Amino acid sequence: MKKTGFILCPLVVLLLILPLTCFAEKSTVNIGAVMPLWWILPFAGILLSIALMPLFLPHFWHHHFPKVSAFWALVLAIPFMYYFRDVAVYEIAHIFMIDYIPFIILLWALYTVSGGIYIQGTLKGTPAVNTLILLVGTFLASVIGTTGASILLIRPILRSNAWRVHKAHTVVFFIFLVSNIGGALTPLGDPPLFLGFLHGVPFFWTMHILPEMAFASAVLLALYFILDSYYYKKEIKTDAPDAAPEPIKIEGSCNFIFMAVILAAVLFSGTVKLGEVDIAGIHQTIENLIKDAVLILMGILSLVLTRKEVRQGNDFSWAPILEVAYLFAGIFITIIPALAILKAGEQGALAWLVKSVNTPTHYFWATGILSSFLDNAPTYLTFFNSALAKFYPGVPEAGAVAGLIVENIPHLAAISAGAVFMGANTYIGNAPNFMMKSIAEEAGVKMPSFFGYMFKYSIPILVVLFIVITFIFF
Repeated sequence: MKKTGFILCPLVVLLLILPLTCFAEKSTVNIGAVMPLWWILPFAGILLSIALMPLFLPHFWHHHFPKVSAFWALVLAIPFMYYFRDVAVYEIAHIFMIDYIPFIILLWALYTVSGGIYIQGTLKGTPAVNTLILLVGTFLASVIGTTGASILLIRPILRSNAWRVHKAHTVVFFIFLVSNIGGALTPLGDPPLFLGFLHGVPFFWTMHILPEMAFASAVLLALYFILDSYYYKKEIKTDAPDAAPEPIKIEGSCNFIFMAVILAAVLFSGTVKLGEVDIAGIHQTIENLIKDAVLILMGILSLVLTRKEVRQGNDFSWAPILEVAYLFAGIFITIIPALAILKAGEQGALAWLVKSVNTPTHYFWATGILSSFLDNAPTYLTFFNSALAKFYPGVPEAGAVAGLIVENIPHLAAISAGAVFMGANTYIGNAPNFMMKSIAEEAGVKMPSFFGYMFKYSIPILVVLFIVITFIFF
C-alpha cells in the first residue's frame, strides 16, 4: 500500500459526507434518550469481528478487514440516517471531523516522527533490560502521552527481544504499563485526563492518583520481571546476541524536536481559545485546526528530513497505522449510539447504570469497565458530569468542579483511575493498544487474539490487581 493511504481513507469519507452536511443540522433532540439498546448491535458486531475473525478466518481477515469495517459502518449508518435523517448525517459528520480525523492525524504524526528515531546499539532482551525499558516508558507516558511513549519505545524493545522465542508477554505488559497506566499523572498522559483539565481540573491535580498508579506499576513491573525471568530460562542461549557490547547511539535526533512541537501543539489546543469556524455546519475551534496543521507539518518534515536508512533500521512500514485507520473508522461510526445512550444519563436506556453509581468503588468500576470497550474519553466525561450533578446540583460547572476537586477527591480519583487504568483491559480500550499489537505482529511477534489477550492476561492479572486496588484505595 502507498504511504498516503492513511490520508486518503478519512479524506474520501469526509468528502462524501461534507456535501450532505449542508442539509444537516445539530440535534435539538437527545437521540440517546430515544434509542433502544439494540442500536449498539453494529458496534458489538465490529468488536466481535475484530475478536473472532483473526482467530477463525485469519486469511480472510488479513485481506478484507477494511471491508468488514465498512460493512458494520453501513449496517449502522443506513438505518441511522433513515430513522433520524439530517440529525444522523450531522452526528456522523461530527464524529469524523471532531474526533476521528484529529485522532488519526495525531497517531499518524506520532507514528511518523517516532519512526524516524532509531536507537542503535546493544540492547539484549534480558529480564533486567526489559523491565528497565518498561519503567522508563511508564514514566515517559505521563510526560509525552501514552501514545507518544508507546510508539517511541515499542521498536527498541522489539529489537532487543528479536532473538527470543517468548516475547508476546513483553508486548502485553508494555501495553499495560506504557500504553495505559503510565499516563495517569498528567493531562498530557491520556485523553480522559486532558478532558478533565479542559473542564477546570488543575493540571497537577491528577498527582492525587500517584499512590494508585505507583502501586499498580510496581506490582506489574515485579510480576513482569518474575514472568520474564521464567521465560528467559527457557530460551536457547545459543540464539542470544553476541555479548560484546555496542555503544548506544540515537539516529534521527531531529525528530525529538518534532515530537516536542507536537506535544506543545496538543497543549496549545487545550489551553488557548481563539474562537470557532463553521465547516459545512460543523463547528470547529481555530486552535484545533492550527494543532492539526502543525501535526501534519511535523510529520511531513520528519519524512523529508529523516534519512531512509533510519526508517529502514526501524523496519518502518505503514501497515500498522493503516490497520488502525480502517478499523477505527468503523468503530467511530458504530460507537455513536453507544455514546449517545451513555451521555443521555438517566434519560437513556442505561439509566439504571447511571443511577446506581454513587461510591468511589462504583465510579472506579463503572468508568473502567465501559472504558475497556468504549472510548475512555467520553466515558470519563459522562461520569465526571454525573458526579458534578450528584454532589452539586444546580451549581455552575466552575463552582462544582472547584468543590469536587477538594471535597470529593476519592470520587474524581476513582473516575480518573478507572478511565486510564482499565483502558488496558482490551485491545480497543485505548488508542495505542491496537497499534502496539499491529506493530508487534508486523515484527513477527505472535500476539494473543482479542479474547486471548483478555482471558490469558488482562482478566487474571489486571482485573485481580484492580480488585486489590479497590480494597486499598477506593
